[in-house]
Amino acid sequence: MAVFAAGGILYSLMEIAWRGYTHISMALAGGLCLVGMFCIERRYGNLPLWVKCSLGALLITAVELVFGCVVNKAMGLSVWDYSDRAFNILGQICPLFSAVWFVVSFPAFFICRKINRLIGEADDQ
Repeated sequence: MAVFAAGGILYSLMEIAWRGYTHISMALAGGLCLVGMFCIERRYGNLPLWVKCSLGALLITAVELVFGCVVNKAMGLSVWDYSDRAFNILGQICPLFSAVWFVVSFPAFFICRKINRLIGEADDQ
């Protein structure tokens, strides 16, 4: 639960810093993303960091597509729109932001590694 909350808070803060506002759906998406990345770190922690960051970018892009189709398309909330970006899919994802998610994955996996170590130390006691 703490990993989910951390992801929700960090993703929301990142959005506020980038766009000046956020939406509750982005906190949910961010929580899911960090939990997914935490699971990648736990299971595949020995992979090279660039490989984990590639997986993280794919994960975040997939979550963004699903949330975009539900929140923006089905519910009509228009939280974001990448229609003006090259090679976008349904205006919900695009290569530019997948590249951004790759870069964002570096500190996210650092956070996941730290949490994983804290949990491991707690298990040892």
